[in-house]
Amino acid sequence: MDTLSHSGPSGRKLGAGRRNTALVGTPLLVAGVACAAANLRPAVTSLASVLEEVRVSVGAGETWAGLLTAVPAVCFGAAGVLAPKVGRSLGVARAIGAAMAVLTLGLLLRVLDGPWVVLAGTLVACAGIAVGNVLIPVVIKSAFPRRVGVVTGVYTAALAAGGGLGAALTSPLSTALGGWRGALAAWALLGAGALLVWSAGARHSDTEADVAAAAVVGRSLLRNRLAWTVTAFFGLQALVAYTVMGWMPELFVDAGLHRDTAGLMLAITSLIGVPVSLLVPPLAARARDQSAWIVGMTLIGGVGVLGLWLAPAAAPLLWAVLVGVGMSVFSLAVMVISLRTGNAADTATLSAMAQSLGYLIGALGPFAFGSLHSLTGGWTASLVLILAVIAVQAVVGHAAGRTRTV
Repeated sequence: MDTLSHSGPSGRKLGAGRRNTALVGTPLLVAGVACAAANLRPAVTSLASVLEEVRVSVGAGETWAGLLTAVPAVCFGAAGVLAPKVGRSLGVARAIGAAMAVLTLGLLLRVLDGPWVVLAGTLVACAGIAVGNVLIPVVIKSAFPRRVGVVTGVYTAALAAGGGLGAALTSPLSTALGGWRGALAAWALLGAGALLVWSAGARHSDTEADVAAAAVVGRSLLRNRLAWTVTAFFGLQALVAYTVMGWMPELFVDAGLHRDTAGLMLAITSLIGVPVSLLVPPLAARARDQSAWIVGMTLIGGVGVLGLWLAPAAAPLLWAVLVGVGMSVFSLAVMVISLRTGNAADTATLSAMAQSLGYLIGALGPFAFGSLHSLTGGWTASLVLILAVIAVQAVVGHAAGRTRTV
């Protein structure tokens, strides 16, 4: 990242000004976006794949497990409110770099002690993730204005890949490294690597146009109906996604699958997002609107959840793939934040609103899902709840996908 601080023609320090100018949209910046994105899910999916092992090891109960699965979305919502202020203070490039550092520290912290340290470390890691969640779409809008669909696809594909690897590799790593602590700590290496690549790729332009930090001071959208529609869509898809990431392995284990196989199913669900995210956003960005894509992917996910309810052990791979397609609507949820805005200032404002409030909505899912499971002793009520959410998501997503701007 640029650290120049000498004076320019106007006499002001370039270091202070340049940190608030647009980033240069180079292939290396795309690599930085991808590496940062790859770190935005393993903190969640790696923990989900060894959740029962962690719970028993630290002597915690199921209520604690339900709270832990809700922590990421709560933190994404709460910390997301502060992300624009962090971006304005540090500059977007430095803010995302700091986010990667905080994420890495959180991943290391949470393996050091008992249940409350696990919670605290997860909170710290997710605070770093929250900043990346809000500010990376701003980078995409400002640095790649003519390639929003393509770069959004790269971003969401990398995010899905990271989530899939976290789910697939953590259980085997736990065996190889002598327990869950070493397995979860290993993901800090990915965070450190992302920080290096991001630092190399995030170069500021020499122009004053700016987008990124000016954006974070943008107009309020709290009275804008379309902004609330996009926020509701983002929140509903987050609710479904974080419920799946938090509880799918346990559901499959109860259905008779081995824990490693259950973790692999979650990995497949996440990894399906890689090809879908690379293919769908560029196509959807060129369409008249994105409503049909959003509704179609949402309903496919609904069929997968229906399968998990009626016959989870009959075709687990099929259900995992279908649910994965449904969860991949996240790529469109991110893209419509850019497409429903006319400039980077509004993109930053809508990104902060949609993600902070949206993730708070999403936090309700894992906790409600787990609570219903504890109360009923089965999965039926929990899965019916998710199916109802998916139905509402399809309606709201159709509205969010229509071509207009805030």
